[in-house]
Amino acid sequence: MGSYSILIGLSVAVILSYLFDLAARATRVPSVLMLLLTGIALRQTADYFDFTFGVPQVVLEIFGIIGLIMIVLEGALDLKLTREKAPLIRRSFLAAALMLVVQAVAIALVLQAYVGASFQTCLVNAVPLSVISSAIAIPSVANLMGEKQEFIVYESTFSDILGIMLFNFALQDNFAQGISVVTFSRDVVAVAIVAVMSTAALAFLLGRIRLHVKFFLILAFLILLYSLAKKLHLSSLVLVLVFGLAVNNADLILRGPRLQRWLHPEQLAAELHPLKSITAESAFLIRTFFFLLFGFSITLSSLMSGTLLLQGLLIVGILTAIRYLYLRYIARTDLVPELFIAPKGLITVLLFYSIPDRHHIGEIGENILFVVILLTGILMMIGLQLANREPEIGEY
Repeated sequence: MGSYSILIGLSVAVILSYLFDLAARATRVPSVLMLLLTGIALRQTADYFDFTFGVPQVVLEIFGIIGLIMIVLEGALDLKLTREKAPLIRRSFLAAALMLVVQAVAIALVLQAYVGASFQTCLVNAVPLSVISSAIAIPSVANLMGEKQEFIVYESTFSDILGIMLFNFALQDNFAQGISVVTFSRDVVAVAIVAVMSTAALAFLLGRIRLHVKFFLILAFLILLYSLAKKLHLSSLVLVLVFGLAVNNADLILRGPRLQRWLHPEQLAAELHPLKSITAESAFLIRTFFFLLFGFSITLSSLMSGTLLLQGLLIVGILTAIRYLYLRYIARTDLVPELFIAPKGLITVLLFYSIPDRHHIGEIGENILFVVILLTGILMMIGLQLANREPEIGEY
């Protein structure tokens, strides 16, 4: 392909993604589903015309990592911390933590009974299937209002962070031994310290840089810190969440005179809007190419399997049943649309690609991931449609 052909293709992809976002607002069909199906259609077209274009796994991983950072940062920059929201934050954290652990253990037990692998190996493969994807959930609930939207944003973000922590815990060589809890606790303390220090450094830079080029420099530092923390096997997504919350809530956090003198909360407040704009644009762009490429990497013929579909339905059925029991009998909260909005996506794929060879299970591959992503996306679409039919306040 020539340079201009590639540029035409990239431009058309961005325009299509924008149109999909407009269609999603009108139809409540998640734009991510449209991107995935478009990727599959492009793969079928390429195969029909014998056009070869491989998608290296490392390319998907890079797009996925950057997209995850941008989307979590975008969500964090929209969240205000107030005393009134403390119960909501606790409720969403508890929901994310309990459902993640219970769902991962349940899927692991099913895998162990089905393939006979060790429980550790099965748990490592089950965690990616249990994590809620904030990359899909956050953009899809943009039309919801109030606590319903905030609950899903908080829950999906917490699920991403806790999912990575649980995944790292399951990968430990001393898994299921007493020392593993000590090692895990040490990592949690370490990432909390790094998060606070890096957030202070990034906020200082954001408030002091006077050149026109500043936001992509900040994002570059954020990606650098995320990658370095990931190399140390820390839950580096915490860095992104803490930075976003700190910038968006500078007036609440930076109250001491010394902190205000060094970090200038009024300057951070002035930079908040352009940072939000650039983060949202970047998240949109990366999300577009990631899901198109992931859909392109799937061959339609490999999905035409009754066994594969049954496996996907079983996994999604277990996940949904556990979510129903929690929301109905423990949280005692609304089921619409909360029950349906637990999509799998970008974080699922990234964690799957991070599984070491010794823990790979043959039955769990990209195809089953795609089926689970597709089915949970359809459930989310149903939930959004049902939420759209609920009467507004004062409407009878």
